[in-house]
Amino acid sequence: MGCCQSSLSRLRGGVRDGDNTNNNINNNNNHPLKLNENHKEQPYHHHINHHRKNHNLNQTQIETGKDSSTLDPSSFTFSEFSLTDLKSATNNFSSEYIVSESGEKAPNLVYKGKLQNQNQKRWIAVKKFSKAAWPDPKQFVEEASGVGKLRHPRLANLIGYCCDGDERLLVAEFMPNDTLAKHLFHWENQTIEWAMRLRVALYIAQALHYCTSEGRPLYHDLNAYRVLFDEEGDPRLSCFGLMKNSRDGKSYSTNLAYTPPEYLRNGRVTPESVIYSFGTVLLDLLSGKHIPPSHALDMIQGKNNMLLMDSHLEGKFSTEEATVVVNLASKCLQYEPRERPNTKDLVTTLSPLHTKPDVRSHIMLGIPKQEEAPSTPQRPLSAMGEACSRMDLTAIHQILVATHYRDDEGTNELSFQEWTQQMRDMLEARKRGDYAFRDKDFKTAVDNYSQFIDVGTMVSPTVFARRSLCYLLCDQPDPALRDAMQAQCVYPDWPTAFYMQSVALAKLDMHKDAADMLNEATALEEKRQRGARGS
Repeated sequence: MGCCQSSLSRLRGGVRDGDNTNNNINNNNNHPLKLNENHKEQPYHHHINHHRKNHNLNQTQIETGKDSSTLDPSSFTFSEFSLTDLKSATNNFSSEYIVSESGEKAPNLVYKGKLQNQNQKRWIAVKKFSKAAWPDPKQFVEEASGVGKLRHPRLANLIGYCCDGDERLLVAEFMPNDTLAKHLFHWENQTIEWAMRLRVALYIAQALHYCTSEGRPLYHDLNAYRVLFDEEGDPRLSCFGLMKNSRDGKSYSTNLAYTPPEYLRNGRVTPESVIYSFGTVLLDLLSGKHIPPSHALDMIQGKNNMLLMDSHLEGKFSTEEATVVVNLASKCLQYEPRERPNTKDLVTTLSPLHTKPDVRSHIMLGIPKQEEAPSTPQRPLSAMGEACSRMDLTAIHQILVATHYRDDEGTNELSFQEWTQQMRDMLEARKRGDYAFRDKDFKTAVDNYSQFIDVGTMVSPTVFARRSLCYLLCDQPDPALRDAMQAQCVYPDWPTAFYMQSVALAKLDMHKDAADMLNEATALEEKRQRGARGS
C-alpha cells in the first residue's frame, strides 16, 4: 500500500484549495491522476462550442444570421427535465446560483446550474415561475414548446422545461459572460468599442428577424439586460423574452418611460412594440447610458446627435455610421407603430456597418476566451460508467452491493498464522460495515470499514471503494478521493477505483480531471471485457 502514501499525504486538506491543487497530487507519470496547472474549470463555461465565421455570407445569411458553420441544430434537443435534475444542477435552487432577479410585476428569477447526466454535461440557465403565473400546466407547456422550436446562433436557445406539481421552469443555454447592460453601464474602466456595439445591434436585429420569420414576432420587454454574451463573446438574445412572464401578466418590467406608447394605452405587445424596444437598445449602444426615448428624440430633432454619443468612446467612431444608427433609432421610436421599420429593415440598415467581421468578439470585448470543455468518453459506457457520468450515487451503491467482493480475489495471501482472533475481529468489523452499507447507514459503515482498514492485516479494494462512496454520500469528497486512490494502489488496473476517483473529482469541481478519469476507467473496463472474451 505504500505506493500512494506520498500522494495521499499531500492530498490532505489540499484538494479544495483551487489554485494549489496541482501541487497536491503526485505528478509521477505512472500515476493516472494527472492535473493540469489550471485544473479548475471556468465557472461559467458550458458545453456547446460554436465556431463562428462572420464573413463571406450571402444575403439570406446576412438577414437571418444563419451560417452552416455556426449552427448545428443537432446540438440541441428540446425536452422535459425532471425537477430532481434541475434541483441537483442548481444546488437545490440555492440563492448563490441566482444570476438574475427582478420585481413582482414581471417575476424574473433565473439560476445558473450544471447538468450532470450522461447526455448533457453543460451549464444551463433555469428561469423559475410561480404556479400563479401559469396555473394551467398545459398552457405553460404549449407556450414553452413553441419557443423551444426556435434554434439560432443569435439566440440563447430554450432547451427544455419542467412542469412538476406547482413548479414551472424553463431551461436555456447558459451564457457565461455579463449582459450588455452590465458591459455598458457598470464597467467604468472598460468601454465597448464602436465596432462591437454595431455588431451587437446587427446580431440582435438578426435574432428578431429570425423569430419573426418563424412566426414568433413578439418579444416581451426587450432591453439591454436581455442581450447576453456567450463563451466566444458573441451577443445572443435571451430566449426567455419570447415567452410571456405569465399567462395574463404584464410584459414589461422596465420603467414606464421606456415602454412603447401603445402599451401604455392598451397593455398589449405587438410586433411594432418590439421595434420600439429595439430603438431603446440602440440608444443604450449609442450613449452608454439609459436615456428616456423622449429626451433622445428631443436631441435628435434638435440636430444634437453627437450629444447622444458615449463620451467614453473618446471620438473613436465613424460619424457617418453613428448618424445611420441615430436615424434608425429615431425611426424605431416613432409614436405611431405603423411608422416604425420592420425587422428586415433593421438588418438591411445595420448589415453594411459590420466592418470588422474577422475580429473575434471576445477580443473586442477584452474578455478571456473560455477553454473548450473536456469531451465525454466516446466508448459505450457500462452501467457503472453511466452511473458515474451522471453522478447517480444511488445507482453506484446498488452496483457495489450487487458486485459484493468478487473483485478482491487474489489481492490477499494470508498465512495460517494470520488467522488469529484479531483477524476474526477484523472480518467481523467488515461484516458489520457491509450490513450498514447495504442498509444505507453510511456513517456506521464508515466507522466499521475504518476499523477493518486500520488493523492493516488485510487490504481490500472493495472496502476502500465502498467507504469512498459512503464519504460521497456524507458530502465528504476529499476522503472519498483518498479512498478511491488507495483502492487503485491495492488493485492498479481496477476500473471501479478509477470510476470512484472520477465521481470524487467531479464533486470537487475538477471536471476536466473527472472526465479524464472516467475515460481511464472505461478503457480499463473495455480491456478487461476483451480479456474475458478471449479466455
